[in-house]
Formats: sequence, structure tokens, C-alpha cells
Amino acid sequence: MIRLEQASKFVYARGTRKPILDGVSLVLKRGRSVGLLGRNGAGKSTLLRLFAGTIRLDAGRIVREGNISWPLGFQGSFQGNLTGEQNVRFVARIYGVDSEKLIDYVAEFAELGAFFRSPVATYSSGMKARLAFGLSMGVSFDYYLVDEITAVGDANFKKKCSEVFQTRLVDSDVVMVSHSTATIREYCDCGIVLEKGKLTYFDDVEDAIRAHDKNMKDS
Repeated sequence: MIRLEQASKFVYARGTRKPILDGVSLVLKRGRSVGLLGRNGAGKSTLLRLFAGTIRLDAGRIVREGNISWPLGFQGSFQGNLTGEQNVRFVARIYGVDSEKLIDYVAEFAELGAFFRSPVATYSSGMKARLAFGLSMGVSFDYYLVDEITAVGDANFKKKCSEVFQTRLVDSDVVMVSHSTATIREYCDCGIVLEKGKLTYFDDVEDAIRAHDKNMKDS
């Protein structure tokens, strides 16, 4: 369960305060996978980071029950001077999982070869994405946060990513941001629409998509 209680978050651009969340209260219950919809710049990625706890609210609070992932594919938390293996070991300690098992899993999954033991600063963006996705799949979460990425790499690697992700979702839920309504329909059964600092929940994902489409046409 993820519960927002009078949650507010603002960002500043060119001297103007813009609301991402403005006094929002909302409950996302377990057992439902949520599509997060909103126009470009509405703050969807920021909201995922708030759910993950990597940034803080300006007011109110977020109550989290269960394990919540970092946004899948998010590479910003890697330490560039550490190797891929060392980064994985660090994450294993934070989440209290077996370090050696996680290292073995990510090394095999990410298919980085000798680069797995090279500094992440030497990686290409694609290699970082492989490491991030493999690490995300190696730790079990109640909620997976997905920001426009469910697979990376070539066709075979994408197929592997998709298959593993689907197995994780048998016992877990997802909060997903995607500009593709087809992807939202594939993974999500309900939706929330972020518009001008407010969140509107829809029990049927199709209703959320229609509401979002209306917002876009009215803009």
C-alpha cells in the first residue's frame, strides 16, 4: 500500500513555482497495477521518485507498506568510481539480500562480461541500463516503479527482460509511466492522472486513458 496524506511537492523554473502535488491524498492498494498518466512536464517521473523515497515532499507525508523499488532503469544512484559488482554489493547490503547471490544474478543477467568489474564511469548508457535493469530484477519488491522502460538492449535481451519482468509481476504490482497507451493497457488495470498538481484515481485503466486524452485535447 502507498498512501499520500495531504502531499505537496513544488519545483521552481525560471522563478516560477510549479506544483507537482498540491495537497493530494490518495491510497494505492496492493493487488492493483497502476498506470500513471499526465502531459509532458506534469511531474510523473518526480512522483515516482517520491514514491521510491529518493526525494522528499515539501509538505504532508507518504506512507509506504511493503518494499518499493527504485524506478526501473534509473542509473543516477550508481557510483561511477565503483565497479558494477561493487555497486551491486552496496545495494545488496542496503536491502538486506545475499550479496553473492545478487552479484551472480546481475552478472549473468546484464551480460556485461569483464565490464562488470570495471568502473561504471566507463560504461555506455546502454551498459548502465543493463546493469540497472538486472539489479532491479535481482531484488524482490512488492511494487515495481517503471518510468518508460521495461526492456533494454538488442531484441534478444529485450525479450529476456520482458519475460523476467512478467514473472516478477505474478506476485508484485507495478506503478508505470509510459507514453504508450498500449504498454499501459498491457501491464496496468487501473490508473491515476496527474494534472496541475492533482491526482485523480480511476478503477478502470480505460477511464484513466480517456481522461488523459481529454486533458490533452483541451490543452
